[in-house]
Amino acid sequence: MSFKVAVCYGQPDDPEAFDAYYRDTHMPLARKIPGLSDFTWGKCSALDGGTPPYYAVASLVFPDAATMKSGLQSEEMKQAGKDVRNFATGGVTMYVQEEESVYNQ
Repeated sequence: MSFKVAVCYGQPDDPEAFDAYYRDTHMPLARKIPGLSDFTWGKCSALDGGTPPYYAVASLVFPDAATMKSGLQSEEMKQAGKDVRNFATGGVTMYVQEEESVYNQ
């Protein structure tokens, strides 16, 4: 079991500018969040060929609830959170998820 913070980015005004800023500026900030056991992100596409509600989703994964809580309260998380307004012109939705693998059950 792990704990994840999902960060869902709405469609940006300028996708190329979003991508460049995310990779060059925001990603290095987010990677400094203490306690991360994984950090992934990817662009979204709709199965029906339409426009998905989100442009990209990032997952900040922590090994347990206590580590996630500590990471969320860290100065590094505050800095990364403040940085979101610098590039996420399409808005952002964030939620916490407790994940359990059911693959090998």
